[in-house]
Amino acid sequence: MGFWDVLFGRSKPVRPDLDQLFALPSAAITLQAAIGFTPTGEGSVCFAAIEGGAFAQVQQEVGALLAADSERGGAPLEFSHDTYGYSWLLSRRPPDDLPALVSDLHAVNTSLQDSGFGPHLLCSLVTFHDAELRSLALVYLYKRGTFYPFAPLPGNTRDNPLELQVKAVLKDDLRIEQDLSRWFPLWGAPGL
Repeated sequence: MGFWDVLFGRSKPVRPDLDQLFALPSAAITLQAAIGFTPTGEGSVCFAAIEGGAFAQVQQEVGALLAADSERGGAPLEFSHDTYGYSWLLSRRPPDDLPALVSDLHAVNTSLQDSGFGPHLLCSLVTFHDAELRSLALVYLYKRGTFYPFAPLPGNTRDNPLELQVKAVLKDDLRIEQDLSRWFPLWGAPGL
């Protein structure tokens, strides 16, 4: 940071560290042991809508990469768009194969980033549920390099006590986003 940045209170944005995603399998063990949430086997990547041939090429490459892996038990990516204009890539794996799901999400993020679409990446999420079938997502904010829990309830409400409990449980496993105003709701996210 330069002198003027310090003087005017500006800070450099945190560079994304996609390798943080590989902390999720360990965090999942902690989450299950502490409060009984287990992986569902679904994870998504969200990005701003991108049009054009370059993105279509990346989409084909990522699809081919993961389709080749589907022969070993994975599933091809599902592409969708939400009502807010964002695009989603959903990957499904067996619930007990979280490392493979995380590798899928990492591969998608890395492919988009390496192809120049990094500024369009918003977040990635991995979903969990408990014995009562309550939903929970651990959301990775691409531009912040941090995670936060999102626990949706029926009627577009959130289970804030559960989210804060998850924050406390995982504080040593994941880089948790401390600014709660950045814990955005992801209503209707694929996989939730």
